[in-house]
Amino acid sequence: MTFLLNSPADFSHEAVQAFAMANHQYATAVHGGVVRSRRTPAGQPALVVGGGSGHYPAFAGWVGPGMAHGAPCGNIFSSPSASQVYSVARNAENGGGVIFGFGNYAGDVLHFGSAAEKLRAEGIDVRIVAVSDDIASNPPEKHRERRGIAGDLPVFKIAGAAIEAGADLGEAERIAWKANDATRSLGAAFDGCTLPGAEDALFGVEAGTMGVGLGIHGEPGIKDLPMGTASEVADLLFDGVIAEAPEAHSGRVAVVLNGLGRVKYEELFVVYARIAERLEGAGLTPVQPEVGEFVTSLDMAGLSLTLVFLDDELEQYWLAPADTPAFRRGLPKGLEQSWEAPRRTEIYTPGEEEVPPASDDSRALAAKVQEVLELFEHRCRQNEEEWGRIDAIAGDGDHGHAMVIGSGGAVQAGRRALERGAGACTLLVHAGTAWSESAGGTSGALWAAALTAAGSALGDHGGEDEATTVRALSDGVQAVHRVGGATPGDKTMIDAALPFATALEYEWKRPGDLATATSAAAVAAKAAAEETADLTARLGRSRALGEKSRGTPDPGATSFAVLMETLAGHFRDTK
Repeated sequence: MTFLLNSPADFSHEAVQAFAMANHQYATAVHGGVVRSRRTPAGQPALVVGGGSGHYPAFAGWVGPGMAHGAPCGNIFSSPSASQVYSVARNAENGGGVIFGFGNYAGDVLHFGSAAEKLRAEGIDVRIVAVSDDIASNPPEKHRERRGIAGDLPVFKIAGAAIEAGADLGEAERIAWKANDATRSLGAAFDGCTLPGAEDALFGVEAGTMGVGLGIHGEPGIKDLPMGTASEVADLLFDGVIAEAPEAHSGRVAVVLNGLGRVKYEELFVVYARIAERLEGAGLTPVQPEVGEFVTSLDMAGLSLTLVFLDDELEQYWLAPADTPAFRRGLPKGLEQSWEAPRRTEIYTPGEEEVPPASDDSRALAAKVQEVLELFEHRCRQNEEEWGRIDAIAGDGDHGHAMVIGSGGAVQAGRRALERGAGACTLLVHAGTAWSESAGGTSGALWAAALTAAGSALGDHGGEDEATTVRALSDGVQAVHRVGGATPGDKTMIDAALPFATALEYEWKRPGDLATATSAAAVAAKAAAEETADLTARLGRSRALGEKSRGTPDPGATSFAVLMETLAGHFRDTK
């Protein structure tokens, strides 16, 4: 558990701010994360790596010469929002473009992708590398569809060294992908982790057993085995990883034995002794092995083994100097000049963007939209426990909490926008940004996309119009479909959202009104959400757990259906 905190809601933000204070020679806090305290050399690509908090030293601890230029930091185990990613990248970039690096999780893919779109629209070249080293999460032929765990460290170390050596954006992207494709990891847990302020762990491991193939966000392992000795655990991890050794490699491997938070260094060294024996027996030479905590999971009791099958190019960059708060290698020769660069004097911080002009009718509509957002927040609070319960069965149990803080953030942003005279479009855009910022994760990104698209349909100069409202709702669903990339049957929010949109459009074309059409659509969404209990997850964090998700409805589809039912009730009550 986490013993020292002031407020669970403020924990991540306070930790990042204080990290920058304690490491001011390396890192400066900006909105959403940290960047190097010294400016990036002009024209050098900026490596921006990030993810949820709770994994220190990933990711802020890797900001410095020879590695990353910035790190957006989300809430505990939740991806940073698109605006946080954008903010960090905007501060880190200095004319050479940006590489986004993160573990391959749905929320990170969505939020980093959205930030990339915004940067590209501004003329900044952005490349994306999603680390996918966890062999437990997909078969070998789908290596790039796996999730990222401790392989983040070598992939980002190698990419950062290539940039330091002069690689341009395209070359650095090539090397990063090459490192990713040469990296394999497998982990095991002996006990779960606990969110700050929570009383219970996100998952448990029965005494005397271990969960193999765990995730680093509290996802349980894909199978449970009897607890073994240090050597037996080492053999289990080594055999799993070495089974995927490429047919042709140099015989030299980078090795990372990673503690997940509660396994102590001495224990890791005991395990490494057996790993070293197995490497020698397999004819492999370890190159600068790393044993310690690199990608943690709060207080999880567990460890993981990562091997990178090197060639001369990858080995050169793996061995290159680096100087960051949490990872240092060699004398920083060739890096001293970065300390002589001028200190930052300007920092971009997203603030209250100017509210564009709006018609009186649109401002009146915005007030009604705000009423709906407040109803959504109330319904999310009512259902927080239940949504968390169903999410915990084959996920990480945070969906209810994420919906509460996401909708709460949207309500607060909507109120501020109303006070400043916003129209319906601007209010929904601000609310969507805040939902994403507050909740992070997949749900944050999808609801942000839905609200933003709905706002675009309503505009800032039109008034209340039922046909336009139907179009706004449909556009919101299509944005979720487009941004999330899910298809019906994947067991996601889209399994309820698409039937809602289809029924809404069908019912609207019949004689009736908005309240009647929305009510029928909400019924269709609820039925579709219940039917997801018969599906096996094919996307998101539940995907790796396969059949464990069967028998329980998808939490994202369930919460969508509940909120659409709430919306339909509001339309009926205000007819």
